[in-house]
Amino acid sequence: MPLNLKGRSLDSLLNFTTKEVHYLIDLSIDLKKSKQQGLHIGNRPLVGKNIAILFQKDSTRTRCSFEVAAADLGASVTYIGPQGSNFGKKESIEDTAKVLGRYYDGLEFRGFLQSDVDALVKYSGVPIWNGLTDAEHPTQIIADFMTMKEKFGNLKNRKMVFIGDIKNNMGISCMIGAAFMGMNITLCAPKEYHKEVDKNYIKKCEELFKINGGSLSFSDDKIKAAKDADVIYTDVWVSLGEDFSLFEKRIGDLRNFQVCEKMMKAANEDAIFLHCLPAFHDKNTQFSKEIAEKFGKKFPEVKDGAMEVTDKVFQSRQNHAFDQAENRLHSIKAIILTTIGY
Repeated sequence: MPLNLKGRSLDSLLNFTTKEVHYLIDLSIDLKKSKQQGLHIGNRPLVGKNIAILFQKDSTRTRCSFEVAAADLGASVTYIGPQGSNFGKKESIEDTAKVLGRYYDGLEFRGFLQSDVDALVKYSGVPIWNGLTDAEHPTQIIADFMTMKEKFGNLKNRKMVFIGDIKNNMGISCMIGAAFMGMNITLCAPKEYHKEVDKNYIKKCEELFKINGGSLSFSDDKIKAAKDADVIYTDVWVSLGEDFSLFEKRIGDLRNFQVCEKMMKAANEDAIFLHCLPAFHDKNTQFSKEIAEKFGKKFPEVKDGAMEVTDKVFQSRQNHAFDQAENRLHSIKAIILTTIGY
């Protein structure tokens, strides 16, 4: 039965209930099936609606997913890039929100500060969708758990491992998603990283685990962490927007936390690998080539350009990262459709 989410903002997934999160995931799966069958053609419930997508950080999947999702639904899109407005520079977030809220029926924001998303919610008067901040990536996580559900069905009591920079927005978002699904999640990283995970998020997730089942644990041994795991998830070691100078320290910290074949073999036989992309797994990007040249001798783990995941794992049948990428479209379509209303 449809839930009424009209007018709601997806600023943080924690502002939704367990029932609502499950509903968004299930609707995403239904909308994917509908598109595969061509049933979306001629069925555009948001004709006459307008959305704006605001980017302080560049993007491939988030931008394209919002643009194609809106087109499928019949809404028009205005893209505002990092240099495309006075947002936060010559005009305050508050004033921008008040203006754009009079033009548009919904706004996506991808940037740095969670407080900017909060300001858009407070002053715009229209649904706001968090396309990524330094704190969370909620539109990504709906696609991620959609991907897991397509593979495994019921996710309750399944085990996932997030390995690498566990304190970043994706480590936090995976923990939140696991708490809603009743999954057991292990955050795997050096011990010093364990204490850097935001305690406020841990507290809120622990409250959800009590309601939904599942658990949160920490590990500094990737092979032990992978035992009985259904999902191994990682992200880049230096997040978009962080300075290149951080790479040497992060590689030194995380060189033993690269997802490799041995780790995948330690997981369940049908375990899948997930990555929100872009991934550094070979020398075929400017960044990874530079990393290999600068740090390959000091850190052999990155001499071939692979950082958070080896190329063998990335090229294996266990890699479902491109299913995740496709599912961004369908999950964002569900988010737009339900919050603008139809």
